[in-house]
Amino acid sequence: MSTVDKQLEDVRATIDEEVPNYISISEVTYEGPELVIYTRDPKEFASDGDLVRRLASKLRKRITVRPDPDVLTTPDTAEEQIRDIVPDEAGVTDIQFLADTGEVVIKAEKPGRVIGRGGETLREITKAVGWTPDVVRTPPIESPTVANVRSFLTQERDDRRDILERVGRQIHREPMSSDEWVRITTLGGCREVGRAAYIISTADTRILVDCGDKPGERTEKPYLDVPEAIGSGASSLDAVVLTHAHPEHAALVPLLFDHGYDGPVYCTEPTRDLLGLLTLDYIGRTDENGGKRPYGTDMVREAVKHCITLEYGDVTDIAPDVKLTLHSAGHVLGSSVVHFHIGDGLYNVAFSGDIHYDSTRLFDGAVNEFPRVETLVLESTYGGRNDYQTDQDDSERKLKQVVQNAADREGTVLVPTHAVGRAQELMVVLEEAMRRDEVPEMPVYLDGMIWESTAVHTTYPEYLRDEVQERIHDADRNPFLADQFTPIDGEDREEIADRDEASVVLAAPGMLTPGPSRSWLEHLAGDADSTLTLVDYQAKNTLGRRIQNGQRKVPVGGGDSVPLEMNVETIDGFSGHADRQGLENFVKTMHPRPEKVLCVHGDESATQDLSSSLYHDYNLRTFAPENLETFRFK
Repeated sequence: MSTVDKQLEDVRATIDEEVPNYISISEVTYEGPELVIYTRDPKEFASDGDLVRRLASKLRKRITVRPDPDVLTTPDTAEEQIRDIVPDEAGVTDIQFLADTGEVVIKAEKPGRVIGRGGETLREITKAVGWTPDVVRTPPIESPTVANVRSFLTQERDDRRDILERVGRQIHREPMSSDEWVRITTLGGCREVGRAAYIISTADTRILVDCGDKPGERTEKPYLDVPEAIGSGASSLDAVVLTHAHPEHAALVPLLFDHGYDGPVYCTEPTRDLLGLLTLDYIGRTDENGGKRPYGTDMVREAVKHCITLEYGDVTDIAPDVKLTLHSAGHVLGSSVVHFHIGDGLYNVAFSGDIHYDSTRLFDGAVNEFPRVETLVLESTYGGRNDYQTDQDDSERKLKQVVQNAADREGTVLVPTHAVGRAQELMVVLEEAMRRDEVPEMPVYLDGMIWESTAVHTTYPEYLRDEVQERIHDADRNPFLADQFTPIDGEDREEIADRDEASVVLAAPGMLTPGPSRSWLEHLAGDADSTLTLVDYQAKNTLGRRIQNGQRKVPVGGGDSVPLEMNVETIDGFSGHADRQGLENFVKTMHPRPEKVLCVHGDESATQDLSSSLYHDYNLRTFAPENLETFRFK
């Protein structure tokens, strides 16, 4: 008998002691980080609302209870009973039954009314029909991405269960070594922006944090072929953890599966869905520009299938000697500060990912309170000594002035921006300004993935600030449904660009690398009445950075270029990254304050400037590592 089987046998004995005799337990197994209990008496199990909590406390594990399929009420009868139980004001729009897991997915406009006070209505549903309810929100903007991901995972549920059971056994195996040490190896993202990838290793475990590309330099991938990564075989990785879905952090995750990786990818639920959206777009833009795909669509599906989603604040075992907790990073939808607790109190490491210290229109500021942190791996995108951004109010005033000027000249305001996060921030600002008559109402065209990304945001309003949540839940006040927002595709660009009207265009990508925003620039470059407005960080070797530095020619293919006659404005306060002061404040107010800080994900001068300042101001041991450096902390 394996150690995991023996462990499950002991767990089963404890469950049998705690569960009343009239409730039968048919199977106990690990599925990913969760302990799953199968029972032939789901109604009786649900009648004791405190039983699962007592078991979780006793076993110190996350527990899911599932009914055996052959004891479930038939779907037709169950649906009728569920609709009788759930209040009409919940706005149930769909009910789907998953026989293999005994779950019923209830889609509703007001999930809280389906859940009930303290989960009371959910327990009532299980007592009535036996099925385990899973409640999801009916979004005000339907997202094909979310629908496709959920449908795909339903179709692949047999494979998913096999994956989760295998991962669960790996997590709960006995440690293979009594040695205690912690190392971090940098595979990318050091003294550069993009291709973030870091390995955190212990004597028992190897975890990859992020796996991104480098903007404008798609041939430069993280150093994945070194022995610490997948050079000794992709199976040597125990887990992948994603801070968020932006390409600089996640574009090359499917490549891992192309190389044979078959393990879990831990992230939030929005990050999982955006990972599918952005990686498919990534290879689509590669095709459009005649490049070689780094991986195929089948590998995107594999990556999504292996995602294990976590809630903020949930402490989760992901290896025999590693616990993972995700916290809000305030950067984009579902973005996380990643905290690792290693060993039995041995060491703690936090990876900031990309953070925004102060609250924005969409998100509360990044979390920086933890039980323990000895080492912080900190982004430094705006870490340079002069990287101070204007505050939000000033940035919004400047944007409104740019829009007003466009209205006066009947020109177009072209805003290249990240489709995820920045575009939605701008939409909220523009909607409010036009609603309050602070600027003339005009069309705001949304190109590329922006509309679809916005739909994903409305699917997960609980990740947004309370005020935005409330407005999303009210169809008459939802800022993203304002009449001026018009989704378009590539066929409309030239015709719209030729119109004699004032307008705003939000188009990805934000650094004017090939894509919709680049196409718009080619159409509008010669229009002196229009304005190119840069709101995102412009990385080295991107067209956006070159224009920001004074270049006034736009390449149009075949070695040709056209003069840039547009006005050029930079508004830096909309960045999803903390500026220099925000980064320092994040460390200054961090509780507890770390002993060591690795400054990464910034140009060389930015990482060195930030590292030096943190050392002098807070007496911390700081580093500005290069790629392929290894740090031992224990």
